[in-house]
Amino acid sequence: MKSVQKIDLGLTGYDELFMNDAERKENKLPRIYDIPLSEIDDFPDHPFKVKLDEDMDQLVQSIKERGIITPVTLRPKEDGRYEIVSGHRRKKACELAGFDTVKAEVREMTRDEAIILMVESNLQRSVILPSEKAFSYKMRLEAMKRQAGRPSQNNSSPVGIDLRGKQSLDLMSVLGEEVGDSRNQIHRYIRLTELIPELLDLVDEGRIAFRPAVELSYLQKEEQSALLEQIAYADATPSLAQAIKLKRFSQDGKLNNEVIESIMSEEKPNQREKINIKYAEARRFIPASVPYEKTGEYIMKALEYYHRYQERQKSRNDAR
Repeated sequence: MKSVQKIDLGLTGYDELFMNDAERKENKLPRIYDIPLSEIDDFPDHPFKVKLDEDMDQLVQSIKERGIITPVTLRPKEDGRYEIVSGHRRKKACELAGFDTVKAEVREMTRDEAIILMVESNLQRSVILPSEKAFSYKMRLEAMKRQAGRPSQNNSSPVGIDLRGKQSLDLMSVLGEEVGDSRNQIHRYIRLTELIPELLDLVDEGRIAFRPAVELSYLQKEEQSALLEQIAYADATPSLAQAIKLKRFSQDGKLNNEVIESIMSEEKPNQREKINIKYAEARRFIPASVPYEKTGEYIMKALEYYHRYQERQKSRNDAR
């Protein structure tokens, strides 16, 4: 099993939470401030979604009862306001709980250092959508590239990685080691950012599988829009073989509405009979340790287990 590099994000530790200002100063730790929510701006192009779901309801209730346990991380802006780097869900929960302020660490950092910290802290979440991984990997890699091109005193990341002289493929490997994905898988996720939003939503919903989605990302935007219309009309999404064929026709400059309709009308064994399951509903019954791309495999194993259970129950009843 591939080992994932442990990363020190510089976030507040458990023991640090209960230190007073004097103790924090003695240990050279940043002070905790009560910052007005009205003075905090969202992180630009933040790739992670803040959903108003059951988990948010539980977080709001927890904050009402116990307050903020882990402070959010902010960085000061030139206009005197603050930009949130880590803790978007906690900030939103404070707003919903009716609070006027939030406990926060205020840290001086560059834009690229903030991007790296924002991505790394959010990748610790148990459930991450493909679109979230795609845009966060892209932002993280672009920040690493910029740091790699700076003078040596300015090119280390906030997680302690020296980026001097690194080329794009090297940086992708470094990122892969940090997040536990291969270089090729990082590249595939970043390709998803080339999908139009409507197709990317279908990937997040689990209607379009990951690998076909990567192939579809090579289609021109107008071709993707035409494909989206065909998906809606036929109520079917392309298989990997169909996606590869669509990509090939696109690269040859021969992909039009008629070709898309012809390819999508081909019979696929996995779509002769379809069962639609909403990913968000199914996820409630799947352990957080199961990654998104393994969801289908986990569901099939669960069904097999339940089938064997029913067979055993039937045998016991017949034996009575």
